Amino acid sequence: MVLGFSLILLVIILIGGIIWQASRSVQSARAAGHSQTQLHSFGYKQELLRDMGGFSNFAVSFSIISILTGAVTLYGYGFNQGGPGVMGLGWPIVTFFVLFVAAAMAELTSSIPTSGAVYHWAAILGGPTWGWLTAWLNLVGQVTIVAGIDFGCASFTAALLFAQPTKPQTLIVFAIILLSHAVLNHVGIRIIDKLNSISAFYHLIGVLLIIGVLVYFGPKHSVGYIFTTNFSTVTSGSTPYWFAFLLGLLQAQWTLTGYDASAHTSEETLDPQVRAPWGVFLSVAISGIFGYILLALVTMSIKNPLAVAQSGDNAFMTVIQQAVGGTIGQAILWLVTIAMWFCGLSAITSASRIVFAFSRDNGLPFSKLWAKVSPRYHTPAAAIWLVSGIAFLSSLSDNVYAIVTSLSVIGLYSSYFIPIALKIRARLRGAWTAADDGPWNLRKWSMPVNLIACLWIIFLVSLMIISPSTITLTKHLTLHYATGEIFIAVIVLLCLDYYFSARKKFAGPHLGSYEGTSVRLQHKSKARLAKLGLDPK
Repeated sequence: MVLGFSLILLVIILIGGIIWQASRSVQSARAAGHSQTQLHSFGYKQELLRDMGGFSNFAVSFSIISILTGAVTLYGYGFNQGGPGVMGLGWPIVTFFVLFVAAAMAELTSSIPTSGAVYHWAAILGGPTWGWLTAWLNLVGQVTIVAGIDFGCASFTAALLFAQPTKPQTLIVFAIILLSHAVLNHVGIRIIDKLNSISAFYHLIGVLLIIGVLVYFGPKHSVGYIFTTNFSTVTSGSTPYWFAFLLGLLQAQWTLTGYDASAHTSEETLDPQVRAPWGVFLSVAISGIFGYILLALVTMSIKNPLAVAQSGDNAFMTVIQQAVGGTIGQAILWLVTIAMWFCGLSAITSASRIVFAFSRDNGLPFSKLWAKVSPRYHTPAAAIWLVSGIAFLSSLSDNVYAIVTSLSVIGLYSSYFIPIALKIRARLRGAWTAADDGPWNLRKWSMPVNLIACLWIIFLVSLMIISPSTITLTKHLTLHYATGEIFIAVIVLLCLDYYFSARKKFAGPHLGSYEGTSVRLQHKSKARLAKLGLDPK
C-alpha cells in the first residue's frame, strides 16, 4: 500500500512541476512579445478552417484518450493478467512515464505547430527518410486506434442491444458507428469542435457519476485491495506474475494514447503554439487522475473476482452488474458506450489529419485523392473515408482486439520516439538552441524529460512486441506471437517500399522558411547552408 500511495504522490508532483515550469516559460515568451509562427512559413496554403479554441483542442485529445473507453474495454485483459494490482499500481506507473512523453511532445508541438505533427517534426530534425517512416508508423497507430475504439464501442452496444450478439450483428453495429463518425467529420470542423467540447464535459461528468454511484452503493473491499498482486489467470511456470503484470500495463498504456491529436489539429487551432501543447499535456494529466479514481472504485466494487476474469471483454460490465445491477447498472453501461462513441469521433478527426498532411506531400499511394479538401466543408473528406474503411477491414478477423490495441500502441509510440530522439541528437550536437524552443517549453528540464520519454518508449514497444498473442487467420494458419509478427511484417514491407519506390519520388514535406532550420538541426555542412543562401552560423 505504501508503494501505491508513493506512486500516486510522484504522479501529482510531476504534473505540478511540469505545469509550473511550462507556465513560467509561456509567461516569459508573452512578456518578451513572442509572435506566433504562421502556417505559411511551412510553404502550405491554409486550407483547413482555423476556428478551434484552446478547450476544443484539449477536448480532441481528451476524448481520444477517453478513460471510459480504454480503461473499460481492456479492463478484463488487465484484470486477467495481473488482477487488482494492474489497476492500483500499473495505472500510476504508466501515467508517470507517459507524462514525460506528453511533455516532450508538447514542447515539439509548440516549436512546430502543423497538422503533420510527428511527421513534420521528424522530417525537419532528420530529413525526408525519417519523416516518411514516422508518418507511416503514426498512420499504423492512428488507423488501428480508430479500429480498436469503434470496435470496442460496437461490442458494448451489441451486448446491450442483443442478449448474445453474433459476429455479423457486432459488425453491422461497428459499420454504423464508423459511418456516423465519417459523416460528421466530413460535414465540418465546427460540428466536430462543438461535439468535442461536449465530449470533454460528458467524460468528466460521466466519470463523476459512475464514481458517485459506486460510492453510494459502497465498495466491497478496502483501498488495500487495489494493490493486491496475488491474482492472475495467466501465470504458469513459464509466465511468472511479474511478466503477466507488465503485459497488463497495455490497459493503461492503450488508454493514455492518441494525445498527439492536439498537435494534428494545430492548423485548425487559434494561438497553436500555446494552446495545442497545453492540449497535449493536460489531456494526459487529467485523464491520468480521473482514470485512477474510476478504476480504483470499480476494482474495489468487485464481488466475485473469478466471474469478472471469466467475462473477458465484458469484465467491466460484470463488475457494474455485480456492484449495482438493475436499471442503474444498465444506465451506467449505456453512459460508457456513448463515451466510446465520442472517443471514436475524435480518433477519426486525428487520423484523417495525418493522412491529409502526408498525402499533400505525395507520401501515400494515390496521394492526390487523399489530399483533397472539401470545398464546401473545408475538411479532408477523402482522408476521412479512407481511415474509416481501413479501420473496418482491420477488425474483421476473430480475436483481434488485444492485437489491434497493441499495434496502435506500438505504431503511435514508435512515431513519437523518432522526433523526440532526433531532437535529443540535435541538442547534443548543439544544433538545437533556446531560439528553436516554442513558448511552451521546460527549459533546463527539457533534456532529462526527453531522455526518460525515449527510454520508456523503448521499454514499452519491446514489451508489446514480445507479448504472447494468438490470432487464427485460416484453418491452417495461426500466428502465436501475432502482435510482434504483424509489426515486423509491416516494418519489412515499409523498408521494401521505401527502397524500391518511395526514396525515388518522396522529397519530404514542404518546409518553407523551416528549410534552413532543418539543415542546421541535421548538422549539415556549411557548404550546404551557403548553397541555400543561409548564414553558416
